[in-house]
Amino acid sequence: MILNFDNMEEQVIPNFKGGEKELKTHMYTDDLCKIMRATLAPGATIGLHTHETNCEIIFMLKGTGVVLYEDGKEILPAGSCHYCPKGRSHSLRNESDEVIEFYAVVPEQ
Repeated sequence: MILNFDNMEEQVIPNFKGGEKELKTHMYTDDLCKIMRATLAPGATIGLHTHETNCEIIFMLKGTGVVLYEDGKEILPAGSCHYCPKGRSHSLRNESDEVIEFYAVVPEQ
């Protein structure tokens, strides 16, 4: 199955997971998985949240994000991947002066 995110309607979600500003995303969902290509403007964040029943994989496409998690902070430059296991908490922040773009995959378990 090929997913063409450019042909999907863009969703603008204010204060995603309690974060700052808004998340812009093109998202595919079914009963088994959520896959999105998303952007965060400078100063925007995805709020700290816990993956109670699933995990999440974030692959940074453009720019550098900052992941806050239970044990600290990770810098997430373009080309790198962050994994949040089931039962753990994390957030994503754009502390830069440019828009960051990433893919996120959340398999339902």
